[in-house]
Amino acid sequence: MSERPTALVFDVLDTLFPLGPLEWRFREAGVPRVLMTRWYDHLLRDAFALSLLGSDGGFEDVARGSLRDITGHQIAPSAEDAVIDGLTLLEPRREAAEALATAREAGVRTAASGLLGAAGTRRLLERAGLEVDTVVDDGDPRAWKPLARAYQRCARALEVPVERLGLVTAHGWDVAGGRAAGLVTGWSSHLEGRFPVVFDGPDVEGYDLTTTVRGLLALGSEPAEPEPEGAER
Repeated sequence: MSERPTALVFDVLDTLFPLGPLEWRFREAGVPRVLMTRWYDHLLRDAFALSLLGSDGGFEDVARGSLRDITGHQIAPSAEDAVIDGLTLLEPRREAAEALATAREAGVRTAASGLLGAAGTRRLLERAGLEVDTVVDDGDPRAWKPLARAYQRCARALEVPVERLGLVTAHGWDVAGGRAAGLVTGWSSHLEGRFPVVFDGPDVEGYDLTTTVRGLLALGSEPAEPEPEGAER
């Protein structure tokens, strides 16, 4: 059984902050809102590839390039700006604050890490009133998740060994990256529903962020011994 983590790092996009509300920005931009999911999948694909290639490009470049690709380069610059700006105006999941508070009350330090970079992530958190102990600077594409050094950087930021760092994410690919790097992994099923069959499962699975955090914090706990039959109470 994995040990109880002494710190937790939370993924940002589609974990703490759902991307669904971006659909209305697509609609206002004259882009079919059903393309929002295709855009994000395209964005992740290119980000993963650029990380493996050691590219120097930034997240915004990838996000804008993916948006142009899926629209056949027909999107107006102002509409493109509206979609990209919307990434830092997302609202958190309803239980995000509770999940972070659960960790804090247990004396566990927290961090946030995603693809937005430190400045974008801080804007999201501050606007939503969410507090973490540190925001990991993930602006370098040569160390984007799911590369091992991305998770190692999170462990350094929280000053814990990688094996004592817990990951809270809604992405199966993120769990796979965290496992490979040695983290204790927690997966919330609110996004994908079923864990992807191509990856080994997480250490903990929850139906939302709070249950996932509670599961991670319960690791290593020994079940109470049953009382002998007839014992005095």
